[in-house]
Amino acid sequence: MYQEERLNKIVDYLEQHGRVSIQDICHIFGVSRDTARRDLLRMEELGLVIRTHGGAILPKQANKVHEYNERLVRESEEKIRIGVFAASLVNNGDFILMDASTTVQFAAEHLTATNVVVVTNSIDNADVLSKKPAVRTYLLGGELHPQHRFLFGQATIEKLRDYQVDKLFLGACSITPDGLFYLNEEDGFVKREMIKRAKQIVVLADHTKFGAQMFYRVCGLEAIDLLITDKQPEQAFVEILQQNNVELLIVSEEGMTEE
Repeated sequence: MYQEERLNKIVDYLEQHGRVSIQDICHIFGVSRDTARRDLLRMEELGLVIRTHGGAILPKQANKVHEYNERLVRESEEKIRIGVFAASLVNNGDFILMDASTTVQFAAEHLTATNVVVVTNSIDNADVLSKKPAVRTYLLGGELHPQHRFLFGQATIEKLRDYQVDKLFLGACSITPDGLFYLNEEDGFVKREMIKRAKQIVVLADHTKFGAQMFYRVCGLEAIDLLITDKQPEQAFVEILQQNNVELLIVSEEGMTEE
């Protein structure tokens, strides 16, 4: 098992048990104590754990992605505005990809263009779009993640390779100067393939996603064409976006502004 896979499983264990010891890691994964220590050091560097004597616990504000339905309940007006504006960018006759994020689901709900074809790995997006007669929906196959309600795996990636689309609408767990990050490696593999299949990459992310450290890097900022958010990032980050030719649109209560 690769270290990245092991770290994901250690996070799952911590979410269930609250703490993990070096002995636990050795027993569960069949690794040496030195390997277990290196895993915890790496997780501490990523901000995923707080190391304790002989093990680790989750930080008070852990990098946790809540279950999908719980996130829908938590969503803010800002995220809804981002989704509404993103939907307005879809032209009649467009072929688009949509990932499995709640902000992207708001875009799906407010889609008004006609003769649109949507490919998605989100069962919730597929359900929303099935009620729109002007939209043809292709739901990718694969293994279902029960908590976050996306399809993933080699079958999903293989099917994605059959498509080429005009736009990809992509949510984000974390945006840093190094790129887009996600907590689930399985989700990241699918998103990386989606990016290869689209002419334009549109990222939908509220201001809380800037600077947060997550586990798995999907792409650098240079892969993004358009970033839609609700608040102006720090000027240093705006300049980094400009250096990477990322167009920034800010959708607030007052309206839309372009940087």
